[in-house]
Amino acid sequence: MPPKQSNTLTEAELRLMKILWRRGDSAVTDLVAAMPENEPLAYNSVLTTIRILERKGYVEHRQEGRAFVYRPLIAEHEAGRSEVRHVLSRFFGNSRERLLLSLLEDEEISPQELDRLKEAIRNASQDDSEEV
Repeated sequence: MPPKQSNTLTEAELRLMKILWRRGDSAVTDLVAAMPENEPLAYNSVLTTIRILERKGYVEHRQEGRAFVYRPLIAEHEAGRSEVRHVLSRFFGNSRERLLLSLLEDEEISPQELDRLKEAIRNASQDDSEEV
């Protein structure tokens, strides 16, 4: 039995999605050409990866002449949220508190980042109290 396919993005899939989010509708040749020079992918690798993305529901295609043109179905912020939910579930038992505490324990967090996080928490608290 083949392993269950993950809905999270591999590094290669994310690289292609970032190109699609930036460029919009693109044929495979466009995607190959848009790959960074230091991270090239061959045409067949891009084609295989974009087909996987289509099976996962991240992109769809339409035919233009002989070429398939792919477009993203999921916005970048939605994909990011999905990835965070996946990490939250896998590593933190769906505890947002444990996730945030893990981030706060990171020694590389700057005072400016801490200030922005405090402000975001204050704003979230105010939003919650307004809904009651």
